[in-house]
Amino acid sequence: MEGMTTMEQKYSVFLAVAEERSFSRAADSLFISQPAVSQYVAGLEKELGAALIIRDHKKLRLTKAGKILYEYVVELKQAHKEMNQKIQGILNIPAGELRIGASYTFGEYILPHTISILMEKFPNIHPTITIGNTTEIAAKLHDDQLDIGIVEGMNLHQDLTVIKLTEDEMYIAAGKDHSLAGKTRITAKELEHERWIIREKGSGTREATDQFLKSQGIKPLESMECGSTQIIKESVEAGLGISLISRWAIRKEYDMKLLRILNHKDTPVKRDFSIIRQSEKDSSKAIEVFQEVLLEYFL
Repeated sequence: MEGMTTMEQKYSVFLAVAEERSFSRAADSLFISQPAVSQYVAGLEKELGAALIIRDHKKLRLTKAGKILYEYVVELKQAHKEMNQKIQGILNIPAGELRIGASYTFGEYILPHTISILMEKFPNIHPTITIGNTTEIAAKLHDDQLDIGIVEGMNLHQDLTVIKLTEDEMYIAAGKDHSLAGKTRITAKELEHERWIIREKGSGTREATDQFLKSQGIKPLESMECGSTQIIKESVEAGLGISLISRWAIRKEYDMKLLRILNHKDTPVKRDFSIIRQSEKDSSKAIEVFQEVLLEYFL
């Protein structure tokens, strides 16, 4: 919240509390302490002379005054953003806040490199990053909580514009001492008897895994669901099972010989990383130059 006025800070904190329905989650999202969040909200309540939030059996909800304030703060935030975009558009300078969302694979292994290029070229752009699965990022973009997203898979809202960014390749990864590692060709039957470590529903990686298993007629006898690619890699490395993983996610582990690639005739599985944007939303200069950075990164 650096660079904000005291009033802007109060409104930003209140907005985070109202949307997260939690003081602790609001504090985490703003990178401030929970007591600081409570202090900002208390200051607003004192200033307005009205209670804004009710804490009832560990649940948090807005009072009538809180709901009114929330509506106006959302409008003010949007108006402030549009004002900045129009002014920067006149000046033709890429600047201001840029809310970027990315699915786990892209966000954890590729996005930091593109953000570094963006900030070096355009230091007046201030990116904020949200990481989630493909469905979550698409929903946040649809609800105007993000300006641009990068995802894999096609589980998207129909009113979003989808721009192909690059092709991804996915391989079946196993621990370095796995019994199937080193075999020239592995059958579907052999894969069926393995424990599959898979992502949660809604992720592009889960979508690709489900499609691959279905196309091979594989019905795993056992599976384990994990909420992030990093946990899956650690599980595979520990010998808990095998998984279909993006090459971007396992490059280091493969080079260090911590993971092995299982040979199957229909791998690698190919899918697209895509840029997603709101179809009918006015674009800012910051959005445009970041899209250019992304496209140039894969040339």
